[in-house]
Amino acid sequence: MVVHAWLTWLGAVLLAEQSFGDVDLYREWVRDGLRLGWWPVVDEAWVYPAAALLPMLVPAVVGTATYLPYALAWCALVAALNAVAVAGLLRRRHGETAVLWWMTFLLLLGPAAIGRLDAVVAPLSVLALLGALRRPRVAAALVTLGAWVKVSPGAAIVPLALAARRPWRDVVAPAAAVCVVVVGTVAALGGLPRVTSFVAEQGERGLQIESVAATPWLVVGLWSDAVRRYLNRPLVTFEISGPGTQATADALGALLVVGFAAAAVLLWWCRRRDGERFWSDDALRLDLVLRGALLMALVLIVLNKVGSPQFMTWLAPPVAVALAHGLPRWGRVAAVVAAAAFVTQVAYPWFYADVVRGGTVVTLLLAARNVALVALLVATVVRLLRPAAGEELSPADGRTARLPWPPRRSAGPGTPSGAVGGEPPEQVRT
Repeated sequence: MVVHAWLTWLGAVLLAEQSFGDVDLYREWVRDGLRLGWWPVVDEAWVYPAAALLPMLVPAVVGTATYLPYALAWCALVAALNAVAVAGLLRRRHGETAVLWWMTFLLLLGPAAIGRLDAVVAPLSVLALLGALRRPRVAAALVTLGAWVKVSPGAAIVPLALAARRPWRDVVAPAAAVCVVVVGTVAALGGLPRVTSFVAEQGERGLQIESVAATPWLVVGLWSDAVRRYLNRPLVTFEISGPGTQATADALGALLVVGFAAAAVLLWWCRRRDGERFWSDDALRLDLVLRGALLMALVLIVLNKVGSPQFMTWLAPPVAVALAHGLPRWGRVAAVVAAAAFVTQVAYPWFYADVVRGGTVVTLLLAARNVALVALLVATVVRLLRPAAGEELSPADGRTARLPWPPRRSAGPGTPSGAVGGEPPEQVRT
């Protein structure tokens, strides 16, 4: 509560103009919908997926006439969702450590941790990853719903499907059901032609100055007049222009798809490499899900022409869940993600004007953060490529991850139950 109270005061009150502009925009969209009957997606193309309207509507119970009541209600919604995620983390043996890290991460990231749609989907991702092995259907539904709010959580579908015995039944079907509900609702309201408009809207962006791909121009721009920072007024984002920036922005669209596909193939190969051990070792399965979710999030950040500060929240859920289970070799990842969050807050909102003007210190800090994200992506790939044979993936305290009931023998991977060894859906306990 203390962390959320601080972030609420900091973002919604002290730095409202710099930090909570998006929240005020949410208010205006909902206000126009309620007063005029003119809704995003239904009546016009929108930069967000259709279900993003759901969390925007919740704070409207206090009214949409003025900014502050709506902003405070938004913060209360985020705090409530985070409280549910914290309760889930605390049910694991190392939950206190995970919660401490999660709250520290939010504090280090600052107002961006609660003043964006990503603040709503991050707790959903935590809950989904906590139930990845025992409740894959619920996990798949949660990340799909999150994807219809802010796209990024949907990337976790890949590792969730790879870790499921019956991926079509336990992951694909629930995800498809959520999509049918969302698309069907939009279609019933007359917005079917615009249900995918967020894809085209994102395609019109240039190379955003905070993005990883913009780093070379960001640094060169400290000394060269050939690089220019400018405001993309329709999208209200600062972008960078210079020799090769437009070609890079255009190429990143294809590279993102290729990188995502390559990451999916890598995760599939890891599962195949581990063979039968993958299905009998719950810690190994969980580690693949969490490192896979982290890998997908890193690909979405590193190969993205956008680089908004709230993107850091995409990295936090798998780290928090890994810490809650006490999985080994996640300490350095947690430290890097926390450090990246802190640098992000320094750049935005505190010294964002210097970023736009080309201030040397904050520009180099931002560049260092981007390099660290690339290094974390490489390290994650290397970690996944490292053979698991003969390696213990038991929790950090030396205990072995066990099921909460004695496993029974089964006929093999094709057991009709779709669970490990024929037992009921498993829950990793450490």
